[in-house]
Amino acid sequence: MYQQIRSVVDADFEAVDKFIVAQLYSNVPLVESIGHYIVEAGGKRLRPLLVLLAAKTCKIDNQQHISLASVIEFIHTATLLHDDVVDMSSLRRGRPTVNAQWNNPSSVLVGDFIYSRAFQILVTLGNMKIMEIIADTTNRIAEGEVLQLISKNNPNPTQQNYMQVIQNKTAILFQAAAQCGAILAGATEEEELALKRFGMHMGTAFQLIDDVLDYDGDSESLGKNIGDDLAEGKPTLPLIYAIEHGSDEQAKLIKKVLTDEELKSETLSQVITIVQDCGALDYARKLAESESAQALECLQALPPSEYLDALIAMVEFSNTRSS
Repeated sequence: MYQQIRSVVDADFEAVDKFIVAQLYSNVPLVESIGHYIVEAGGKRLRPLLVLLAAKTCKIDNQQHISLASVIEFIHTATLLHDDVVDMSSLRRGRPTVNAQWNNPSSVLVGDFIYSRAFQILVTLGNMKIMEIIADTTNRIAEGEVLQLISKNNPNPTQQNYMQVIQNKTAILFQAAAQCGAILAGATEEEELALKRFGMHMGTAFQLIDDVLDYDGDSESLGKNIGDDLAEGKPTLPLIYAIEHGSDEQAKLIKKVLTDEELKSETLSQVITIVQDCGALDYARKLAESESAQALECLQALPPSEYLDALIAMVEFSNTRSS
């Protein structure tokens, strides 16, 4: 399904890839080496794909969406570099993380370089409204990262706090991608608002499924280890549900695992089994389906086209993917 979605804007997608590689130039060899390492690791690049589809849906008549899609991908890439340092991750997309392959300082500093390159590209678009949205978005992402950091190892997590984290940390960039794509295309106010809301709902659903796959996915497909969130002390929705709906003994064990680093390695598989058996994954999937349904409702404000069909398919893909 992913290839079918991408095929609608295949030429533009290839142009984005070429533009990204061209923008990784630097007089410092380490910057280029790390930049190419993480970009060439691949990934589905759903966020830049969303820019392309949103712009095409709103009948863009220039090539500025290529630059904007690259900006969105660079911002996402920079957050991954910083995330892996904060989380002390060792595997991403089936390869060693940059911090594992090089070191933490290099990962952070090259992440800063990629962030700043994104804003250099953004300036060339010359659209103040888009600059304002992207600036606000990166600020919200940083807040989401900090909120997640202070929520780690919390034995009493709440769904409300979790939703705030994923909307700030993940969904907000999907929202910016869709909304800014519409703005570049000169969309009507109704179309812009529809795509903005679409991005938020789709991004929320995407992260919900991501957190389900952390307990119910395949390491090889995901390109990371199963149970990473739990190992890192992140109370995602499946774990929150297990605490609230499991037995008292199970809730007590999960809370101990969240706060005791030494206990994690011993009981990781046990907690994963509890999460899988208590209905937590079904609950999270249903919430993702609800967010997806709201995303699809937003698309009713847009004119029929093959690009709109691809956006609809994108929602289904996000909900049914295995990686």
